[in-house]
Amino acid sequence: MTTYSFEPALSVLNPDDAVYNKTIPAGEGWLHDLLPGQILRIVDLEGNQAVDTLFYSADEPGDHYSAIRTISSQQNLYLTTGSVLLAESGRGLLKITADTCGRHDTIGGACSAQSNTVRYSHDTLPMHNCRDTFMLMLSGRPEYSKRDLAPNVNFFMNVPVTPEGALTFADGISGPGRYVELTALAPVTVLISNCPQLNNPCNAYNPTPAQVLIWDGKGGNDHV
Repeated sequence: MTTYSFEPALSVLNPDDAVYNKTIPAGEGWLHDLLPGQILRIVDLEGNQAVDTLFYSADEPGDHYSAIRTISSQQNLYLTTGSVLLAESGRGLLKITADTCGRHDTIGGACSAQSNTVRYSHDTLPMHNCRDTFMLMLSGRPEYSKRDLAPNVNFFMNVPVTPEGALTFADGISGPGRYVELTALAPVTVLISNCPQLNNPCNAYNPTPAQVLIWDGKGGNDHV
C-alpha cells in the first residue's frame, strides 16, 4: 500500500443504529434510493478495493452526477471530506461528511470490455467489468437505459495525476475498514459496481467485498 499522509475525518454514527446494512460481494452491483438527509457509509472491508459509483437525481433521473462541475466548483481533482457532489444541472446531490481514506478519484472512469482490451490485452474482452455491472443494474429500472451511463466516482481508488497531466493507476491508499460517508442533499439514486478488475492495482489484483450502511437524518423519520 502506498504511504499517504492525511487527517481522517471520523464519523460519530454507530453502525448499530443504521437502518440499512448490506455487504456487496466482490464484482457485484447495488442500486438504492436515498432520501434527503440520509447518510450513506461505504466501507472498504478488506482494503485496496475500488468501489465505482454513479449518482442520479431521483426526481429527474436524467440529471446525473457531473465530475466536471464538481471538480470545477471545489477546485480540486480529488474528493474528500467537504466535497459536494454536483449534478449536471449544478444541483447538489450529496456531501462527503466523513472520510478515513483521504482521497477518492473521479476522473479515471469505470472499466469496460473495450478499455480492458486497450489497456491490457485482447484476451481480456470477456472479463467481468464495471460498465457491464452498471448496465445490468440499470436494466431493472424502467426510467434508465444505457444512455444514463455517466461519469462516476471511484471510491478508495488511487489515480494520481502527473505534473504533465497524465493519469496513473497506482497502488491503493486505502486499508481494511476505511470508509467514506455521504449525506444526501436531495433525493438521490446510488448505483455501485464493486469493481471486479483483475488487471491493475486498484483492487490489489484481488477484488473484495464492500459494505454499505444507511442512517436516517438527524431528527428525521425517514425510512429506507
